[in-house]
Amino acid sequence: MNKINVADFLKKYTMVIALVLVIIFFTITTNGGLLLPQNVANLIAQNAYVFVLATGMLLPILTGGNIDLSVGSVVCFVGAVGAVAMESWGMNGIVASLIVIALGTLIGAFQAYWIAYVRVPPFIVTLSGMLIFRGLSNIVLDGMTVSLNDETFIKIFGGGANCYIPDLPFFNISGVNVLALIVGALACILYVLLLLKGRVSKIKKGYAVKPLKGEIVKMVVICAVIIFVSIKLSQYKGVPSALVWVLIVVVVYSYITSKTTTGRYFYAVGGNEKATKLSGINTNKIYFIAYTNMGFLSALAALLTIARMSSSQPTYGQNYEMDAIGSCFIGGASAYGGVGTVPGVILGATLMGIINLGMNISGVDANWQKVVKGGVLLLAVIFDVVSKRQKN
Repeated sequence: MNKINVADFLKKYTMVIALVLVIIFFTITTNGGLLLPQNVANLIAQNAYVFVLATGMLLPILTGGNIDLSVGSVVCFVGAVGAVAMESWGMNGIVASLIVIALGTLIGAFQAYWIAYVRVPPFIVTLSGMLIFRGLSNIVLDGMTVSLNDETFIKIFGGGANCYIPDLPFFNISGVNVLALIVGALACILYVLLLLKGRVSKIKKGYAVKPLKGEIVKMVVICAVIIFVSIKLSQYKGVPSALVWVLIVVVVYSYITSKTTTGRYFYAVGGNEKATKLSGINTNKIYFIAYTNMGFLSALAALLTIARMSSSQPTYGQNYEMDAIGSCFIGGASAYGGVGTVPGVILGATLMGIINLGMNISGVDANWQKVVKGGVLLLAVIFDVVSKRQKN
């Protein structure tokens, strides 16, 4: 392998290498505590909202480096409405969930209208939304905490210590959740089949494909990670309910952004909006979809949040937007737009989650945790800016 190939490899897999190094570092500093089965499960459950919001945040960022500052406040507000609907109005948890989803989507569409069709800068619209919906959250909750008692709702959206998918009834192996192992194995098989199918399809169409050795190494590494996580989950309580929602979001949006015409439009708008518009694509519609979708996923994140906490408070959702934005940029999304993938975003969110968990286990002061997270975000954006400058 020559120097150019080494440089290209390091550049392409910078975040993967960084993630491995961070895991090794915190595994050593916590005496292996980071990789305990319970901590692996907690990493997924505690960061489910980040995975969901970061996936949604990718779409506005793709359109030109735009962001949504209101997501944390929207999470708090629609979560507050859902909690009050269940506990004060006696509404069924499923019906309340549908109302939360509808309300979040409506809020997203409201903000999307001003951004897409009136062309008010996204920063201004979403900054206003951050203030408006944070205030409305306090009004709805009257500054108080509303506790949730709907066990069905809490279990469906992954809240509490017992919100794990039950093991298969015909297996009874002490200390091992067989379902988690089966899910991990099936995930690996599905991933390999889809990757090979995509490669065969490209070859038939005459498209360029990546070297087979590199693809094999990629498959082995990713499958090893999946199996490792499934083994750890099997040693605790199995598959968290929240993980199911995260997987649905990741699979659906990975497909949308990589396999659909609409998904490609997001990249086109971010690459060159004027050229995209001249080619006949309705760029206003693309902006509208991006921010409406952000409201929809904010509502889902709200359900995951209040279920995990088994309550709703006026302080929920603080800094959620920063976690989502940071995950996108750390995961390889460009600050200029047009570049980024859902797997990359999940990688960035995982890195942020491991840094948080590792520092918590190590007893690092909360203020220093903010310093570290801010530094990681800055380095990621600097890397993107410098890389783009070198290309030009």
